[in-house]
Amino acid sequence: MTAKPDTQYPPATVPDRLFDDPAVEARWQARFDAARVSVPDWALDAPDANLYVSNASGVWEVYAWNRATGTHRQVTDRPNGTMHATTSPDGEWIWWFDDTDGDEFGSWVREPFAGGGTAEPALRDVHAGYPAGLEIGHRLTAIGVSTDAGSALFTSVDGRTERFYSSEDDAGIAALSRDETLLAIAHSEHGDSRHPAIRVLATDGFATVADKWDGEGKGLHALEFAPVAGDPRLLVLHERRGREELLVWDAATGEETELRLDLPGEVVAGWYPDASALLVVHFHRGRSSLHRYDLVRGELTALETPPGRIGGAGVRPDGSVEYSWSDAATPPAVRTRDADGADSVLLEAPGERAPASSPLTDAFVDGLGGEIHALVARPADAPDGPLPTVFTLHGGPHAADEDRFSAYRAVWLDAGFAVVEVNYRGSTGYGSAWRDAIEGRPGLTELEDVAAVHDWAVSSGLSDPDRCVVNGASWGGYLSLLALGTQPGRWAAGVSGVPVADYVAAYEDEMEQLRSFDRALFGGAPEDVPAVYSECSPITYVDAVTVPVLVLAGDNDPRCPIRQIENYLDRLAARDVPFEFYRYDAGHGSLVIAETIRQTAIEVSFAMRAVGIA
Repeated sequence: MTAKPDTQYPPATVPDRLFDDPAVEARWQARFDAARVSVPDWALDAPDANLYVSNASGVWEVYAWNRATGTHRQVTDRPNGTMHATTSPDGEWIWWFDDTDGDEFGSWVREPFAGGGTAEPALRDVHAGYPAGLEIGHRLTAIGVSTDAGSALFTSVDGRTERFYSSEDDAGIAALSRDETLLAIAHSEHGDSRHPAIRVLATDGFATVADKWDGEGKGLHALEFAPVAGDPRLLVLHERRGREELLVWDAATGEETELRLDLPGEVVAGWYPDASALLVVHFHRGRSSLHRYDLVRGELTALETPPGRIGGAGVRPDGSVEYSWSDAATPPAVRTRDADGADSVLLEAPGERAPASSPLTDAFVDGLGGEIHALVARPADAPDGPLPTVFTLHGGPHAADEDRFSAYRAVWLDAGFAVVEVNYRGSTGYGSAWRDAIEGRPGLTELEDVAAVHDWAVSSGLSDPDRCVVNGASWGGYLSLLALGTQPGRWAAGVSGVPVADYVAAYEDEMEQLRSFDRALFGGAPEDVPAVYSECSPITYVDAVTVPVLVLAGDNDPRCPIRQIENYLDRLAARDVPFEFYRYDAGHGSLVIAETIRQTAIEVSFAMRAVGIA
């Protein structure tokens, strides 16, 4: 084994290999190395001009696909990858976001879709910052930028750029009408960026056409205007009945129609090209499905897909639906469903597909806040009896674990661990009350649910109580460090990627959009509610940590900045606690596949050593 040098903290051990069996070693790395592609997005008025992202080069980058000629080309080629791109509606230009080493701070640039040109600043009169929405029209472009000073929203028409909105609070560009006369923005002038409001403006002078806010604790999200010129209807997500549902709002008349789809769980949707129907993606208990909702007849029709995860979907001009699908055992594929129901693979990445993995089962556990849903996987060849178990906690916090293919989950199974993924309070897809239950007490609330699932896993015979590892990245990394300090008897080790470790210092250094989020989540800034930040910060409990800890962090991370992680590590270093640290030159995670494999090997090897797996 080799070690990554570091001058300050014990370096993480980088294993030469994870497994002695060459076939197993090749298999786990092949799952990461296998090329993947996203669902293509196409230019509004030039549907043959398509973009997608792929890791085919070994780094996640943007690719252009000309459907008329069948040609594909790699557009971006940057050391730390590129994920955010779109086309102009005429299909002539590709816009992509140019940051520095994954720090998410930068500007939009553009280059010809056909190639042969170099990237140039897309709007020279817009200052750099964190992206806060982009809508490109034929005549008008709207762009949002966030900095430490707050949010600034701009439009550009015929080469003239002007700022039409600014606020110290979080705001962003949401949607542009098809005829480019109406612009919807999201704002949090009421003081709660987690539950935004919508304002629709006239683009010929930015007078307010309509405002909509549903009140405290009820967010509104503008999805998109109807894709027909002269149609002022805006598709909106609301949560008036305690979960995210759909409504259609006529911004010109104020008339709105709530769509009661009689589906459990939550939904999101987009328009069919003629605006007569919606493509609905439905999420329930870790799985998603597709439906068509006819707005004229008020009829919902299932577009049959197997249980699993829909990873993006859109409707082509001919009415076909393109989507990505996977489940825990099956690698993802980009598929197309014709209007007559015929379903086939649309887009395949080059090379071999990823090796399959094991399926998931569901666990429903009683907790202090209600029933907790967890997804559970056992190694295919696991012996009878309790197993070493990794509790992998998702980030967000407003996200959810799903029945989707994960090379990361699969390697833990290969290593002999059972894997438990907990959709704790704070997760999405289980209603507004479940998502918002962490307000005023974040971290500790989620860990009550993790503890309940841990108790179930031990009592059911799944997990060996002496060999349970807590693991996560981002918010999951935060929860992992907090668990080690507040639940020291439950865990044999902890693995924490890009975490919040010292919440007050993190607040001082993080991007403004997250400071706004934290103020809404905690009930104020650290100076307003210092006791809450202290109670919910991992560094408060660092002296209670007694088991091995692995921390991974990026130098350029604007979400979980490096200084506050170093504060935590300094405290660990002052005590006789074994810990390792891996520092890398990127932001909030890596888009480089070799680096992802390296970090995964570090994490799994660390946990195997901690629980005594040879």
